[in-house]
Amino acid sequence: MTERTVETFRGPVSTDDLGTTLIHEHVFVGHPELDVDFPHPEWDEDVAIETAVQGLERLWDLGVRTVVDLTVLGIGRDVARVAKVADRVRVHLVASTGYYAADVLPAYFSTHGPGRLVGGPDPLLELFLRDIQVGIAGTGVRAGMLKVVTDRSGITPDVRRVMEAAATAQRRTGVPITTHTHAPSRNGLEQLAFFREHGVAPERLVIGHCGDSEDLDYLRELMDAGASTGMDRFGMEHVLPDDVRVATVLALLREGYADRMVLSHDAAYFSRVTPPSWRVANVPHWNLENISRRILPRLHDGGATDEQIHQLMVLNPARLLTPSTPEEP
Repeated sequence: MTERTVETFRGPVSTDDLGTTLIHEHVFVGHPELDVDFPHPEWDEDVAIETAVQGLERLWDLGVRTVVDLTVLGIGRDVARVAKVADRVRVHLVASTGYYAADVLPAYFSTHGPGRLVGGPDPLLELFLRDIQVGIAGTGVRAGMLKVVTDRSGITPDVRRVMEAAATAQRRTGVPITTHTHAPSRNGLEQLAFFREHGVAPERLVIGHCGDSEDLDYLRELMDAGASTGMDRFGMEHVLPDDVRVATVLALLREGYADRMVLSHDAAYFSRVTPPSWRVANVPHWNLENISRRILPRLHDGGATDEQIHQLMVLNPARLLTPSTPEEP
């Protein structure tokens, strides 16, 4: 039997070695043009790299073995920079591909692609496939996950284009898709319907930010269809308190959904959107250590078993990250 592996910054890793996994995180979030022309006063690359290295080493000591970095184009992905972190830590880092476009893409995409002014193949699909099959931006680091976004605006024409390219890339490579959703509008259902129509099995989907919702009917509908829900914003208490997030997970565990949820934070070691000083003052638990230090003990106290925690933190991420069999060319 061929060993099942997942691509990381340091190359393929056996699925059995992924261990406890945070499946929706960021190392650094930026904005390429602003970073050049209007740099954030709190950004110092050397300091940020050292902060990330120390943070990931603490995570290892807490038992975390793998972190998926879902920073894609549109929010400052710089794989070469993150590789400087990955080379110094014991935690496995997984890179991702996709485009963070909640409404419109940059103008380049309006002129490039089939039937457009300049023409040629779809650059989004070319990008996603290259990132997965060859490597990202000449680094040789291959993406292990696809990321797409729908927010309040829903599936706009440009968002649809990103999702279509992601669906094709998923079918051709077997790499899973994770999403950003706007939980109040329940638009994970729209995402699920879209990807099913485009040939992506629900079992290859993580519908993200479901932890922002207390609507159990909504969450059940996603999971009953075969998708996994990302309970992935622990610590983001300006959106929803952790106590409420824990209660939702416990309720779904009691109903037998342990095999359809993954836990994470959607945190970062630096983000210019919500910089470190703001986070420390306003959301002090929004960091990559929150689940290990605060949330897992609360889940245990609420009745979650060791087997259920292992399912949430180890078995589910490993199953999702393992590429499925690609479709025939």
